[in-house]
Amino acid sequence: MSDLPPPAVSSAQLVRYSSTHGEYVRLNIGGTLFYTTTGTLTKHDSMLKAMFSGRMDVLLDSEGWVLIDRCGKHFAKILNYFRDSSTPLPEAQQDLEELLAEAKYYLIEDLERQIQTRLMMLRDPCPPMTYVPVLTASGQLQKILENSRKPVVRLMYNRSNNKYSYTSNSDENLLKNIELFDRLCVKFASRVMFVKDVVGTSEICCWTFYGHGKKVAEICCESIVYATEKKQTKIEFPETKIYEESLNLMLFEERSRDIDRASAAHNAHGRRLATMSTMPPNSKMALRRFAEDDDAVLY
Repeated sequence: MSDLPPPAVSSAQLVRYSSTHGEYVRLNIGGTLFYTTTGTLTKHDSMLKAMFSGRMDVLLDSEGWVLIDRCGKHFAKILNYFRDSSTPLPEAQQDLEELLAEAKYYLIEDLERQIQTRLMMLRDPCPPMTYVPVLTASGQLQKILENSRKPVVRLMYNRSNNKYSYTSNSDENLLKNIELFDRLCVKFASRVMFVKDVVGTSEICCWTFYGHGKKVAEICCESIVYATEKKQTKIEFPETKIYEESLNLMLFEERSRDIDRASAAHNAHGRRLATMSTMPPNSKMALRRFAEDDDAVLY
């Protein structure tokens, strides 16, 4: 980072950044200068990775500075996040909100989630309550699948539907399944919709996993055993398999942003800057947008 006067932008042009420009990158973020490498900027999925891996145009001046029309106040934290996969967050709420705006602009989703969690704690120190729907009629599950933007985990358990007597440890294993469901709710409620079904089918204990509205996996925790020519229902507790399928379900999370859409917005933004660089000073001020308009380009 440098406090040198920013380079002139009189001959700035939109180009595709490539390896021919070298490993080191010089960035001019709203007049504040930064030095870094392409390896750092392409380390995480983001707009910066798209810019410096050749998928988007960048605004480059004659001296080799890449121009980005954002405030450079918090860009050092953005760079530190790319270098270390973490960065100390500001304590003040206003600074957090400003950094959140930058994380949104650069499409750094994990950093955005971290900041939102910190802001939520500042605004409401009590953690939010976890909402778990309980299905009591047919058709309710389908409505949830149609309206939920998250993957869905459904635990169906219904002791009254048992046609045969339990084995000695079936009640204990059924309780373990229910307790595991509750633990997963607490841990992944922000990413997965958890649903309890107490009226579903004749099955006693069954896990079902849905991604993008379709069933992707199912774990039936019961089996029939025979003892002295008598059928018994045995309830299992396949904890490792349930955890595995729950984690696999994260692959069906919907991305909240689209890099291609961001690319179009960024390129339009760069063309506007290139146009401004050739205009007289008194005309530039008339075209300058307010800071809050930057986020409106993407969302």
